[in-house]
Amino acid sequence: MHPRHPQLPHGGKQVERSPGTRHGRRRIRPVLGSVMAVVAAAALTVTGLVGTAQAADVNNAKNAGFESGLANWTCSNGSGTTVSSPVHGGAAALKATPAGQDNARCTQTVAVKPSSTYALSGWVQGGYTYIGATGTGTTDVSTWTPDAGSWTKLSTSFTTGPNTTSVTVYLHGWYGQAPYLADDISVTGPDGGGGGDPAPTVPATPAGLAVGSVTSSSVALSWNAVSGATGYNVYQNGTKVQSVSGASATATGLTASTSYSFQVSATNAAGESAKSAAVTGTTSATGGGGGGGTVPKHAVTGYWQNFNNGATVQKISDVPANYDIIAVSFADATGTPGGVTFNLDSAGLGGYTVDQFKADIKAKQAAGKSVIISIGGQNGTVSINDATSATNFANSVYSMMQTYGFDGVDIDLENGLNSTYMTQALRSLSSKAGSKLVITMAPQTIDMQSTSNEYFKTALNIKDILTVVNMQYYNSGSMLGCDGKVYSQGSVDFLTALACIQLEGGLAPAQVGLGLPASTSGAGSGYVSPTIVNNALDCLARGTNCGSFKPSRTYPGLRGAMTWSTNWDAKSGNAWSNAVGPHVHALP
Repeated sequence: MHPRHPQLPHGGKQVERSPGTRHGRRRIRPVLGSVMAVVAAAALTVTGLVGTAQAADVNNAKNAGFESGLANWTCSNGSGTTVSSPVHGGAAALKATPAGQDNARCTQTVAVKPSSTYALSGWVQGGYTYIGATGTGTTDVSTWTPDAGSWTKLSTSFTTGPNTTSVTVYLHGWYGQAPYLADDISVTGPDGGGGGDPAPTVPATPAGLAVGSVTSSSVALSWNAVSGATGYNVYQNGTKVQSVSGASATATGLTASTSYSFQVSATNAAGESAKSAAVTGTTSATGGGGGGGTVPKHAVTGYWQNFNNGATVQKISDVPANYDIIAVSFADATGTPGGVTFNLDSAGLGGYTVDQFKADIKAKQAAGKSVIISIGGQNGTVSINDATSATNFANSVYSMMQTYGFDGVDIDLENGLNSTYMTQALRSLSSKAGSKLVITMAPQTIDMQSTSNEYFKTALNIKDILTVVNMQYYNSGSMLGCDGKVYSQGSVDFLTALACIQLEGGLAPAQVGLGLPASTSGAGSGYVSPTIVNNALDCLARGTNCGSFKPSRTYPGLRGAMTWSTNWDAKSGNAWSNAVGPHVHALP
């Protein structure tokens, strides 16, 4: 039986549909098949319908930060627990895990006053998460967000009926999907008489501010978390430059060989702490910009399968020369938070030995190719959501690079990521591996619709060390192009209008590639012929062979294209790479 998957509610009813398929061993996740869902979800999470709290208003929720475990909360079928990390504020948060027939609904009955307006909000992270209220006596309300890689605030409001003295506030995820986290729930309005949590006090001043890795344009910072803080402000030379939810940040857009003074403060609903003691961070001398020292100007990336799923089984040596970057798929998660490792599937690959594998990598590198390890897939789901897991990730990836000779890493996580800590992890890796580190990313279309999305933020955060983002233009619903129009997958316009968002959103043309399946077997939907891929490349790089959408300018530095996978390409006689490879390499 297929799990049920959410779309936006229509008329208060949940809409269900079956999932699309993912390539390779990847987990099934919901496809947001309508751009209206994208726009509406963004409106819900960004604007909300928040009532204005009066001076005498209080938070009527009890144990709103889950500091007392699940006291005052009831979660369906034992789906809820509390965790100490990650948290939005304080020392605990709710973690609830849906099952196939259970959406991990956690509820609390909250005392309210009749005929009164209340603002309902909460901070969430992880899989699909809903917050709402029932029994209001008027119109019950809810709002939701899809996968959130970092703490995201959900907000709505409701008005009680003339005889309403209590409402049920709830959180829930979606059937069979990833666990969700929730923290700092608020039902703010007139005191309902039930007694809520004590009003927060201004948090203490952060301690332990330290400078981490630096580049010619960025400085990484970290500090000790403060109890009761829900966020932190970062100050650069005395001016506030950003606000973050975790105890780390990266200052970007800096000038090479320049010293900067940094301070941080802690915040919550009660106010802002004093600024910390200042530290000085000095950027390095100007570098070449972007990562991947040996990657050609125009490059083709191919995913190589470390498993047999019916596609042609290959050794690394079998991958055609048209591929410039070979992404070994996939690393496996370990029992250590953030840790990953690689296990060659020798049995599934016809007796391919580790020694042969290492030798083949060296031979490809001698031929001017890059071989990287891809993080993702069914066994590679890894969460980088705090400083410890970020450090573990960087250390374990670097260990694999030393063991197997990989040139870098590909980020292909399909269950969301946290831009703050993924940035920290990749910068730490860069400081270990040096300027020739290759970093690629393969987000889904929904992940790159806005610069506020976690994947997009990560790409921009590491722009000075990023090689290329090869977005997956397949297994996707309709999406917005950079012109605000809706495009469906399978056309030149879908490729060019969505690539335009990245090209005009801050990435360099050399950091943008088009990701397509090598054959109809490589993806559930979205396959297009190599001719359409080449036409899209021409449209973006030369302004020719466009569809109805034509970009306002050309991008001759466009990096190239990517495919899933070299194995499915081989199954089709290498038709994809034989057609797209020479075309990419001939771009201006």
